[in-house]
Amino acid sequence: MDEGWIDLHTHTTASDGSLTPTQLVEAAVSVGLRAVAVTDHDTADGVPEALEAGTRLGIRVVPGIEISAQLAGGTLHVLGYEIDQHETRFAAGIVHLKQARADRNPKIIQKLQEMGIPISLEQVEEKSGGDLIGRPHIAETLVDLGAVRTAQEAFDRYLGSDAKAYVHKYRLEPGAAFELISGAGGIPVMAHPYQTRREGEDLRRLVADLKELGLAGIEIYYTNHTPAQTAYYQELSQEFDLVPTGGTDFHGKINQEIALGWGRGELRVPARLLEEIDRRVAGVSTA
Repeated sequence: MDEGWIDLHTHTTASDGSLTPTQLVEAAVSVGLRAVAVTDHDTADGVPEALEAGTRLGIRVVPGIEISAQLAGGTLHVLGYEIDQHETRFAAGIVHLKQARADRNPKIIQKLQEMGIPISLEQVEEKSGGDLIGRPHIAETLVDLGAVRTAQEAFDRYLGSDAKAYVHKYRLEPGAAFELISGAGGIPVMAHPYQTRREGEDLRRLVADLKELGLAGIEIYYTNHTPAQTAYYQELSQEFDLVPTGGTDFHGKINQEIALGWGRGELRVPARLLEEIDRRVAGVSTA
């Protein structure tokens, strides 16, 4: 692939983004990206539409997903690239994850109502514009109701992991998440490593352990990574032979300060990273 820029971490209305899969692909073309990955939370429902749009518009679309996994003391999100969403075990596993997410939402709404906030599940469903509701949709609704001024305030006061209305969500064990993605022909990648709340040698030990369980890549380039973090994650990718990836975590108007392909203006993910993903996928398929 010729040099250029790509975005391997984006969300659509299939989960908690504000653009439909087609609109996301159109936006990727409009900003000059060479490729875009659709990595919705716990679902690949937006992938077929995005692939069709990519074929029509002449841009490569990478079928993907983002799965939450168990991790004590931090957050472990696993990106999956080049997945076959129709693979039997993968499809069954995603149905279970989507149901767990759906079961969580009414509990969050109930906690908010008990705090005197006049919010309903129907309001949040209308806000989502898709089948899958996430906390960003609840945050948007709280802004509309005047309960908070911004979505970030909604997370700080009510929806974050240490906040008043937080409800624990079912998560797969890391190895199970990796296996789900690998079994569908994909490459499992650690998203935004800083969110594990591990640094330095602690993060290195975690990566070593996860590598043994099937981790195949690490997200180096990311909107919130500092230059020092990016450099260290690059070192880890080389030490453990992990595919380096990158993306903005674009959600559209739900987080307007993050632009598709560019993050907050300085992020650039080189298109050559896709070549390594392709090589790994080929290696998996021929192994």
